[in-house]
Amino acid sequence: MPHVVVVGAGVIGLSAALRIQAEGHAVTIVARDFPSGFETIDPVTQINFTSPWGGAHNRLVPPTNATEVREHAMSLTTFAHMRATAAASPEAGITFMKGIEYLEAPGPAYRALTDENAAHDLGMEGFRMLRREEMPEGVTFGCEYDTWCVNPMVYCGFMLRRFVFQGGRIVKKELRDPVEVWDMEGLQASVDVLVNASGNGFGDPDVFITRGQTCLVANLCPATVTRQNADGSWTFCVPRNFEGGTIIGGTKEPDNWDPNPSLEVREKLLRNFAATYPQILGKDGKFTVIRDIVGRRPTRRGGMRLEKEIVSGNKCIVHAYGLGGRGYELSWGVADGVADLLKAHLGSGSSVTSKL
Repeated sequence: MPHVVVVGAGVIGLSAALRIQAEGHAVTIVARDFPSGFETIDPVTQINFTSPWGGAHNRLVPPTNATEVREHAMSLTTFAHMRATAAASPEAGITFMKGIEYLEAPGPAYRALTDENAAHDLGMEGFRMLRREEMPEGVTFGCEYDTWCVNPMVYCGFMLRRFVFQGGRIVKKELRDPVEVWDMEGLQASVDVLVNASGNGFGDPDVFITRGQTCLVANLCPATVTRQNADGSWTFCVPRNFEGGTIIGGTKEPDNWDPNPSLEVREKLLRNFAATYPQILGKDGKFTVIRDIVGRRPTRRGGMRLEKEIVSGNKCIVHAYGLGGRGYELSWGVADGVADLLKAHLGSGSSVTSKL
């Protein structure tokens, strides 16, 4: 039985590990950080463990080029997996609800959408264009569709427990380079393939950090809501459910490593979202703030890296990282890609580098 080591226990690493298990392989996850409860995870020392801080939901992104077409297909694969998992395992932390999109200055891909082609061509279930009276001031395009969101701590914890229950092994260790795995005591020559789901790619020069500050509030919301403003800024909410509150965002700051949340930014985020979707304030007209959150999303110039590489003679690494803010959204599509590359390698093992 082939033995595969997955480096990283975020949403991509966990999804890939479970997908590889389904192929009948023995799998070990090696990671510095593993999922834990929201009540115990440390936002300072674990700021680089991206998955717990993610918005963790699925957004409509009409594809406009080959890369986006590929990612859209991955999002549909993930949608189907989330639907099946939520039905079979209500405890997994997945909630299906409406996703609402507001745009002040929609591009051609959005303007081309209709109730018919969004459902037929893009596979968006429950798609409906919003009427003018349903949209806030300043918005020129609006739609809603069926979508999902997850409570990251509940969902990732569920996947880790399933992985271990199915015979998976975990090793808590920080690596400087993925090839260290082949020298780890107890693994060494037994490792057939390594999956690099580290997020940051171990020194990949194309990877950079995108800082995001959000605010977790106790206010409940029945939908995910996203507004794209004409100046390029965003405001959004993602309900976490499962006693996880609602995330209000958002900021996107490339190459900003500041770990400290700003009170001024928090107030702006809450003010902007309340103006867009005042229903979230409830009867008392207020937000109940639980915590400010700063996360670091490993983003990659040119898009995600999903490819096989042969290093140090005959060691095979399948790379799967650099998804920026779309890790949850594309997770099971990426996991399928990892499984396909793994199958191709174990079947032939002849090429030095192959991509999906």
